[in-house]
Amino acid sequence: MLNEREIESCYLGQFIPVHYHHNMLMDQNRMHNFKSAIHYAVHPGAKVLELGGGTGVLSWFAASLAEKVYCVEFNPDMVKEARKMLAMNPNGHKVEVIHADAFEYLPPEPVDVVICEMIHVGMLREKQVEVIESFKRRYLARFGGPLPVFMPEAVIMAVQPLQQEYDFEGFYAPIVQFQETTLVYPGTVELAAPSVYSILDFSQPTDTLIAWEGEFLAEKSGMVNALRFITKNILSVVSERSSTIDWLNHYMTLPLEQPVPVKAGDLLQVGFKYRAGGSIPSLQAAIRSNVVPALAPHIAAFA
Repeated sequence: MLNEREIESCYLGQFIPVHYHHNMLMDQNRMHNFKSAIHYAVHPGAKVLELGGGTGVLSWFAASLAEKVYCVEFNPDMVKEARKMLAMNPNGHKVEVIHADAFEYLPPEPVDVVICEMIHVGMLREKQVEVIESFKRRYLARFGGPLPVFMPEAVIMAVQPLQQEYDFEGFYAPIVQFQETTLVYPGTVELAAPSVYSILDFSQPTDTLIAWEGEFLAEKSGMVNALRFITKNILSVVSERSSTIDWLNHYMTLPLEQPVPVKAGDLLQVGFKYRAGGSIPSLQAAIRSNVVPALAPHIAAFA
């Protein structure tokens, strides 16, 4: 019988089905930026750990430079697939695929870099934050400091009010949407600029509770019926160039239960809180919004 964590992981978490990994391998934005960041962060002779390895492709990127790569995967089907695929590729022998739970596994020796890509928009659904925090506590208890470099090093999350079209050939369906960041969607109208609501630095203690209250100055008139959630993963900080290697997740457009009309110049107040790894409906149910007309005196948020 499956325990609670295993049941939850079958929903998404560490039990992403094999066929879904094809989409990730086809995502050039994800693949290219991770490859660049890994080649920057992993020095020759390094020891690397990947938590939640899937097909093993990120571990394989690391194996071109590393002396040893430990690749941890919880899904037994993916363990078999990863071992098979790595055997087909040069340096695949440097990667040891381990069938284990990332919440519990520790490598047999200290490592220089930890790669963990259990990432969903807004840090929802998947267990990136919990896994990294659990790993840090257990790693320090066994090996002491310093901690390895984490990839991604940090995550920046922002939110933006939208007027989103939900007409599908005459069928009205306000439903969560995931949008390519490089495409223009005619049915999407940005009513204000995005606002950063959370920055997670994985080298520091990270709270799983994410809460925010903020304001937007409406730049256009319209109906705020959705919020766009933006997640930028800082894969590596390139200090010598004062730059970063980033990976931007698809936008998540989340419909509001109660749309609110705004006019240009109005102040839109928004608040929400959720736990990293929580469900999308849990975030959706927590969203509150209020409009302060442009000529009205400023009032306390959500009074």
